[in-house]
Amino acid sequence: MKIAIAQLNYHIGNFEGNLNKMLEAIEKAKNQDADLIVFGELSTCGYPPRDFLEFDDFIAKSEACVNRLAEESRNIGIIVGSPTKNPVIEGKDLYNSAIFLYGGEIKYTQHKALLPTYDIFDEYRYFEPASEFNVVHFKGKKIALTVCEDIWNVGNENPLYVTCPLDEMQHHSPDFVINLSASPFNYRHAETRIHVLKANVERYGLPMFYVNHSGAQTEVIFDGGSLVISPDGNIHDELPYFKEEVRVYELDEVMKGGINRVQPKEKIALIHDAIVTGIRDYFGKLGFKKAILGLSGGIDSAVTAALAAAALGPENVLAVLMPSQFSSDHSVGDAEQLAKNYGMPYKTIPIKGIYDSFMGSLSEHFEGRPFNVTEENIQARSRGVILMALSNKFGNILLNTSNKSEMAVGYGTLYGDMCGGLSVIGDVYKTDVFALAEYINKDQELIPRNTITKPPSAELRPNQKDSDSLPDYDTLDEILFEYIENTRGPKEIIEKGFDKKLVARILKLVNINEFKRYQTAPVLRVSSKAFGMGRRMPIVGKYLS
Repeated sequence: MKIAIAQLNYHIGNFEGNLNKMLEAIEKAKNQDADLIVFGELSTCGYPPRDFLEFDDFIAKSEACVNRLAEESRNIGIIVGSPTKNPVIEGKDLYNSAIFLYGGEIKYTQHKALLPTYDIFDEYRYFEPASEFNVVHFKGKKIALTVCEDIWNVGNENPLYVTCPLDEMQHHSPDFVINLSASPFNYRHAETRIHVLKANVERYGLPMFYVNHSGAQTEVIFDGGSLVISPDGNIHDELPYFKEEVRVYELDEVMKGGINRVQPKEKIALIHDAIVTGIRDYFGKLGFKKAILGLSGGIDSAVTAALAAAALGPENVLAVLMPSQFSSDHSVGDAEQLAKNYGMPYKTIPIKGIYDSFMGSLSEHFEGRPFNVTEENIQARSRGVILMALSNKFGNILLNTSNKSEMAVGYGTLYGDMCGGLSVIGDVYKTDVFALAEYINKDQELIPRNTITKPPSAELRPNQKDSDSLPDYDTLDEILFEYIENTRGPKEIIEKGFDKKLVARILKLVNINEFKRYQTAPVLRVSSKAFGMGRRMPIVGKYLS
């Protein structure tokens, strides 16, 4: 038996586009004499569809897509993910299903049993879990058909669930396992995924065909990396990251084992490629072509510009230099040099006159009060107004350049440098922003060396440095990682050797600045816990504040 894996980049609600991708993949599979082709989880409608699932028309269009695919199944088996209606009154209205098509009709439907509700997932909001488990009979083989999370409870050891679908299916003696997934990227997930799949193969002694999505849906990025694993636990093949691919495998060859093809999983390279994918799909799927950003000469805006240039082409990224009376000559020079290195269009619009105008209007109201963060924020908001004006006038979407360290502690100006339609590096700690800059420069110096080596500064007052307000980023990022990604409390973090007063201060800053993050742009998710839909914190909570 020949089995085709179709790792595709779907678009939520774009039924025609998704269907056409699948039809093209089916033709490729047929041309290679495949007996069966497998698509990803909810591939008819895209993942995660969220509250679109509450519209009857959305479900009807998903059903129409399945019916059209059924017409193509007269001489090839097709397994496709789609929402299906629950025919009984009890429970949720829908199932998250894997549908087996052959001979022009639906032959079998297996519903997803394990519905995650952690991090970015909220599937129990929409779907009823499966309670029946069987296998697909096809050309003399029995297939255990599973959907994404269904293989993440190996041996019923995951405390989130009480059912292990493959344990249930083992009673039917399947010959191999197929898993339809929409498994979002984070830079550690590819290794975790392989570990979990190997654990399944080891437990059941069955080969596994795992099909993932590729591409991005707003802030959620899918890395692909679909897997074929032999019964001996070797990785028969691992599909490319962040790329669409259709490959055909001979089941007998997979059964033999002995082949181990695993891609490198270098953290910074993965983050780079994930963000480039995220920018490209955010613009492409929304129908936008051009971006704009403020280019300060600092490392955050430089890395953001470089990533945008890689995703959209430098000719489609407009850099705006907005020096103030506090901007250093080398910062302006560094920004200009980066734009020239990329061949990126840029404008220079000084803000001193705008700032002076604001201060002239406010001087009598500020009389007797010293220069403080208010005047600093007026500079940042002046820049925000300029960027949004250019965005409105020319249709360029504004990219936000704040990093995760700054967003965490509120080191940014609401309606100023926190403006934007997409937060590019908002899930990248400052220490990793430096690592990204080095990675971008690995073949040639695109980001000026001085941008990387000079002390970080917002340049909103004379001789300002980030270190005036924050601890060094190595220390800050370690504390933030323990609190945000590892959800450790202050006592646990202090026990790791960090200063008690510093930990208290940093954690308080994180919590009291939730209101800022609540209003920021969607953040491209590259870690296991990004700001946004996967981290839901109350704005007025008292904890650690």
